[in-house]
Amino acid sequence: MTFNRSFLLAGALALVPVVVRAQAAPTTAVRPVPAPRPVTLPLKHRPEKTTPAISAADLMTRLYLFADDSMMGREAGTIGAMKGTAYIAAEAKRIGLEPGGENGGYYQNVPFIARTLDSASTFRTNGAPLVAYTDFVARPFRGAEPRPINGADVVYGGSVTDATNLTAEQVTGKLVVLRARPGILFRVTATSPLSKAAGIAYVGGAQLSSATVASGRAPSLTLPPAADAPSALITLDITSAAAERLLGAPLDGLAMGATGGKVQGDLKFVTRPAPTRNVVGILRGSDPALRGEYVAVGAHSDHIGYRVTGPVDHDSLHAILQQRYFALENPTGAARPLDETNAIQARLAALTVNVDSMRTVRPARRDSINNGADDDGSGSVTVLELAEAFAQGKVKPRRSLLFVWHTGEEKGLLGSRYFTDHPTVPRDSIVAQINIDMVGRGAATDLGAGSERYLQLVGSRRLSTELGDLVESVNRTEPMPFVLDYTYDANGHPDNIYCRSDHYNYARYGIPVVFLTTGLHGDYHQVTDEPQYIDYPHMARVGGFVFDLVHRVAGMDHRPVVDKPKPDPAGTCRQ
Repeated sequence: MTFNRSFLLAGALALVPVVVRAQAAPTTAVRPVPAPRPVTLPLKHRPEKTTPAISAADLMTRLYLFADDSMMGREAGTIGAMKGTAYIAAEAKRIGLEPGGENGGYYQNVPFIARTLDSASTFRTNGAPLVAYTDFVARPFRGAEPRPINGADVVYGGSVTDATNLTAEQVTGKLVVLRARPGILFRVTATSPLSKAAGIAYVGGAQLSSATVASGRAPSLTLPPAADAPSALITLDITSAAAERLLGAPLDGLAMGATGGKVQGDLKFVTRPAPTRNVVGILRGSDPALRGEYVAVGAHSDHIGYRVTGPVDHDSLHAILQQRYFALENPTGAARPLDETNAIQARLAALTVNVDSMRTVRPARRDSINNGADDDGSGSVTVLELAEAFAQGKVKPRRSLLFVWHTGEEKGLLGSRYFTDHPTVPRDSIVAQINIDMVGRGAATDLGAGSERYLQLVGSRRLSTELGDLVESVNRTEPMPFVLDYTYDANGHPDNIYCRSDHYNYARYGIPVVFLTTGLHGDYHQVTDEPQYIDYPHMARVGGFVFDLVHRVAGMDHRPVVDKPKPDPAGTCRQ
């Protein structure tokens, strides 16, 4: 799932490796952290034959295969993603889906490219050269060609927390030097004056850390830019000495807005093909009058690959990540008062892990593979379970079902964008899309509102009131109805989740959508997102609910009525 949860990522990076000693916990108003759910599932699981029924056992068999280390983290544009999609396509064929991809097959090829900063790259300012991977690295970026920095004036922007005070006049067309702060990730939004800069250089320490260099060497995987695409803002990590060369003065005491030298030269990138693919399967409807229409059901098959900064101790990391998540969780996204922020910081400082007791259970396990069991292995295998249940069921839905496993969601929803821009069925024949992303957790040990009945919904009424009402109607008939949480669907929510999973690329064309998830947790985008931590009975109930919902939508005598304004397909999404 593609979320802007920078606090979670920053916290996780700051705490690795974990060697924590007991401290007295402060007394604060922050709610207590539930005891973690005991891990009773194995690291490995022998696969069993699946059945037409949607079951916890089937989901467990599928997910242990799909999120195994052999899948290498399934990053789009890599062999790991190819292995993951090969498994899905083989299963789609086995259970009897009709190929719905290109050239009579199950695949729709998506022409990714990989960009890496050329190690021979240099640029100069104030007469001194700056050398790639010694003085600076370029952070990965997506989309268009990099914005040229040759001839740009250098300006000092202070710290990242001061950057909001910069004006467009101060930064437009310039290379802006910002002091980074440990543990704080800073994202330049499209509306920020900094988006007009030629580039941004974040100042670290005296040397580039091995983690920073490793991250800089990781390729940027993306779709080739369109000829008329705007250039991409380049962000660099630089040493303190490089910053002083750029500005021609020591940083200490330098005023925000102070100007430095002028840049000579541009960055060079090596570009190579890095193909990836969507998987598409079709189950034809039973009603001759309706089988030309489709209910689309989707998930994303990709994840984020290897941990580029190297392995960490899995067990101690998992033990502390959930404690950090509960301390930092803020569902509404509302600004916190200072006293609460201070209490949270005190709480974080007092987190403990008893490493010695872990070692009595099993030895240390070094881990560098982001398996993506929940994100979005859980959604991918749930869609497979749904496909098998429909394909092998005695009663077929009236409309046809379009199953799409999208690639490149983690790169900016690129696989679903490519599919909806180049659909393999007529776009206007898709009456609704149901998106399943991260449905494997959701217990009280995972998030504050969690329970065995917990489920988040996003987007269900944003285009069609009728579809949103139908979701709730179907839920009321379930054997164990879910408690539906719409918190993250609120207009203006800072996490902007409506715009951050594959459903939006259907919604931008006016197709009504429903996005279902059991929510985030401490293992999100970490090597600790593994099959052993999944709540399979909960996941099976989500699958059963989606099965009933899809059956109802596919059996309606009319398309879900679109009674809300349609977005601009080429516009910027705003929740």
